[in-house]
Amino acid sequence: MNVTLRQLQVLLAIDEAGGFSRAGELIGLSQPAVSQCLRALESELGVRLLDRTTREVVLSPAGAALAGPLRRTLGELHDLLRQTATLGDQARGVVRVASAPTVSAGLMPRCLSQAAARYPDVQVLLLDRPQSLVLEMLRAGAVDFAVVVGGDGLDDLAQTTVLEESFVLVCPQDHKLAGRRSVALRDLAGQPLVLLDHSSGSRPLIDEALQAQGMAASPVIDVGSPSTAFRMVAEGLG
Repeated sequence: MNVTLRQLQVLLAIDEAGGFSRAGELIGLSQPAVSQCLRALESELGVRLLDRTTREVVLSPAGAALAGPLRRTLGELHDLLRQTATLGDQARGVVRVASAPTVSAGLMPRCLSQAAARYPDVQVLLLDRPQSLVLEMLRAGAVDFAVVVGGDGLDDLAQTTVLEESFVLVCPQDHKLAGRRSVALRDLAGQPLVLLDHSSGSRPLIDEALQAQGMAASPVIDVGSPSTAFRMVAEGLG
């Protein structure tokens, strides 16, 4: 039987992403390449692994029976290969890291610089993506690890806290809250808020904190990146 590791990774990526195009984004293949891998795998196994409708792509019964054990097996293989690689005298190879934009800008530059100095034979590839996509990539095995904001909904993943920071308020210099040393959440009631959208890791934390105070997040602008949010605030839009 001639089944490749890439074909198996494609199947898991399609299951994770729910479609061929998104699966290709997760593992770095074009949609035609994803389709070709899936067809080759189905042909080799002699079974249909996916059920396709006009709206979605889901695992067939045979695909579901394969995907669960396969995900565990590939995870164990990845761990084994990583452990074997550490037996050498010098760490070497490629490490793929995905991180959310806030983390990429604030934490990762120094980390990457220090890693390059300490492990010159290790190439670190950083993928800066929205947090929702970062987690999809990690679960699909497209990256070795991820650095994200918050830890809710990650019970299926091994986690380590690397940094804890407080939220800060960014507002125009002439805003009535600008001169305060601290601002309570209740002070934001009725204020026009510019918030990161729900693809970020910080937005659920902000929503939860506001709800605990009996408030609802009603931003005037939802944005996808911190830099965009800062520009909106600088223009007095929130």
